[in-house]
Amino acid sequence: MAFAEETTTTHLVMNHVENGSSEGGGLAGWTPSGSCTLSVHDEPAPETVTPPSLSATEDDEDDDPAERKPMPTGRYVLAAHRAGEMDGLCWELSCAPAPKVTYRVAGWVGLQGAGAADGGAHHAVRVEVRTDDGRPVGGGVVVAQAGKWSEIKGSFRVDQPPSRANVYVHGPPAGVDLKVMDLQVFAVDKIARLRHLRKKTDKVRKRDVVLKLSRRTNGAAIRVLQVENSFPIGACINKMAIQNPAFVDFFTKHFDWAVLENELKWYYTEAVQGQVNYSDADELIAFCDSHGKPVRGHCIFWAVDNVVQPWVRALNGDQLRAVVEGRLRSLVSRYGGRFPHYEVNNEMLHGAFFQQRLGDDINAHMFRETARLDPSPALFVNDYNVESANDPNATPERYVELITDLQKRGAPVGGIGVQGHVTHPVGDVICDALDKLAVTGLPVWITEMDVSAADEAVRADDLEIVLREAFAHPAVEGIMLWGFMQGNMWRSHAHLVNADGKLNQAGYRYVGLRQEWTSHARGHVDGSGHFKFRGFHGKYVVQLTTGAGEMKHQKFDVGRGDGPLVLDMDL
Repeated sequence: MAFAEETTTTHLVMNHVENGSSEGGGLAGWTPSGSCTLSVHDEPAPETVTPPSLSATEDDEDDDPAERKPMPTGRYVLAAHRAGEMDGLCWELSCAPAPKVTYRVAGWVGLQGAGAADGGAHHAVRVEVRTDDGRPVGGGVVVAQAGKWSEIKGSFRVDQPPSRANVYVHGPPAGVDLKVMDLQVFAVDKIARLRHLRKKTDKVRKRDVVLKLSRRTNGAAIRVLQVENSFPIGACINKMAIQNPAFVDFFTKHFDWAVLENELKWYYTEAVQGQVNYSDADELIAFCDSHGKPVRGHCIFWAVDNVVQPWVRALNGDQLRAVVEGRLRSLVSRYGGRFPHYEVNNEMLHGAFFQQRLGDDINAHMFRETARLDPSPALFVNDYNVESANDPNATPERYVELITDLQKRGAPVGGIGVQGHVTHPVGDVICDALDKLAVTGLPVWITEMDVSAADEAVRADDLEIVLREAFAHPAVEGIMLWGFMQGNMWRSHAHLVNADGKLNQAGYRYVGLRQEWTSHARGHVDGSGHFKFRGFHGKYVVQLTTGAGEMKHQKFDVGRGDGPLVLDMDL
């Protein structure tokens, strides 16, 4: 059900600055990539001002090694006289990466030179790993500010063993000098991370419970069953999928919430201007109601140009504003009180269709007007790549800036959606992004999670990484999978259930985690009339069997709290 407890993983570890120092100030294996010159320099090491993990717990003596970072050395390699964005530094790995092993990239980068003379200048710096055929297999990106050191992180993985692999660092425009300090590449220790997450999960998601019964029940047999976890995990559905009995069976047994894949989107409900049709959405919502599954509202608008229907793109400013207001009234009024969440304007980090045509306040207006028409749902932002450290448009910092701007304009932002379409995920990279979003104080949901890997065992491991990171983080309040069954997935090689209804390794891993995160306990009432257990937050039922053989039941809830929960039971 979890990662294989093995210690034979081949590790690639390199610290170029330390090698450079040991070689008397040489380049330590770095070579120019493209048009630039390289040199080695020393300066005071950057201060590691990153605050402790917001998801950290006390007494972390077995904390994850990835979070115990060495102090920067202060020695760096400078790439100067760069002629273009692809010019920079190259390092050939001392040994080729092993297939199907996730590797971590970490280090520090900085900007200087005439092209970065403006102290406020920001440029994307990329670390890219390529195999011997020139194919990129991963890496990372950070938006660095001139005059300051920025931590860069990322990941990569190969499916077939290459004869060699190179690390490239580039990205800023011509005229900006690029500095690289303490870059490392190493295999991820998934087992250590797993142990760390289990400990965090116990502190974040569980609580000690004392059931107080009368003394006359001393010695009576007692059983505690958890019937619902307070942390919901759901999945997207569509009209075709719910016609499949195998899909319906797995969905109803193993998911708590639903979201409509496309049927609520504007291009679906009004493909032709004036011809509004909610029949498919109504059918899916009725299906969810019949199975007791809450539905997230996805989505009122979508900010990316190429998903806006042609007739909307053809409108001028006044016409566009009128149909935006009409869409709000039509959708939000129709489903008033039905959805606990709305994603108001999807993917604003990657698109600005409405903002470019209707002004900077339109996004906030969409939130304000949605709340006026239906005050009940939490209103979410929602975007992709925020958790992956590979997209300069979608850094956690930029997401926080977007949210802050919306709030300053009076938008009642009620939650942060992190989509979670991931490839070769790294746990501490995901956790770092969640920590940065958590400073807003808003709840975070993983809203469209899927992991893609052709190898089922690798897919199962990747799935577990993301699920455990989200479940262990106190800011995350729920997860939605963007499909689970072959033939009904947006991404290939991401399904948990095969087309014939049988679970693959990822499916068994998912079911196993749901079982692990469910608490049951049994025993006998002690001499003080108490029964004690530690369980996950959620809804429970207790069964007491008296000496006369009579069985009594009572329901109770376990919520968050620092101390033990003491409940008086009327049994």
